This record gives sequence, structure tokens and C-alpha cells, in this order.
Amino acid sequence: MIKKCVQSHIDHSSFEDTGFSYTMSLISGKYKMVILYCLMEFEPVRFNEMRRYLGNITDKTLSSNLKELESDRLIVRKEYPQIPPKVEYSLSERGRSLMKVLDQLCLWGEENRL
Repeated sequence: MIKKCVQSHIDHSSFEDTGFSYTMSLISGKYKMVILYCLMEFEPVRFNEMRRYLGNITDKTLSSNLKELESDRLIVRKEYPQIPPKVEYSLSERGRSLMKVLDQLCLWGEENRL
């Protein structure tokens, strides 16, 4: 009887409508969580510093990921009017609220590392 009730419930549900799905859409990909982690640890961070921290990443990929995170309001890009141009990235308030979740992933990793 319980299985039938659960089955009926799942038939009318969609993973795409969950908060988990939404969160994953914001941080999915190879570099987004690493970029957020870097900003959590070292903000503000300049583009070249971020590229060195991430290691094997192209400028185009890093730029694209930063633009997506900025578009999703997780990071803030601050441009300084000087020559040569200076741009720094930091977490937005929305991004800082996500760090509570990512920090728990870090703790879990530290506790369960083999």
C-alpha cells in the first residue's frame, strides 16, 4: 500500500521542479564549484590568480564560467577604471549563502578522506 502511494506521488513529480535540481544547475560543471571555493577562501581574486589556482583551464572556459556565475548572481565582478585594466571577483550575498552548503561538502570530505 505504501509503495502504491509513493509510486502515485512520483508519477506526478519531476526532478526538474526540485530545489536540488535548481541548485545543481547553478553549480554544475567541472569548474564552478572550484571557482566558488577559491572565492570563499581568497576573495577578492583577479582573473589571472584564479587561472593559476585552477591549473589546467583555458581563458575562454574560465571567462565563460565566471560570466555564468555572475549572471546567476553568485559572484560579483568589480572593474577598476585604470590602465592596465583591473578586475576582481568576489562572492555576492547570494553566493555567500551557498557557501554554507559547500562548506559542509568540504567537512564531509575531510572526515571521509581515505
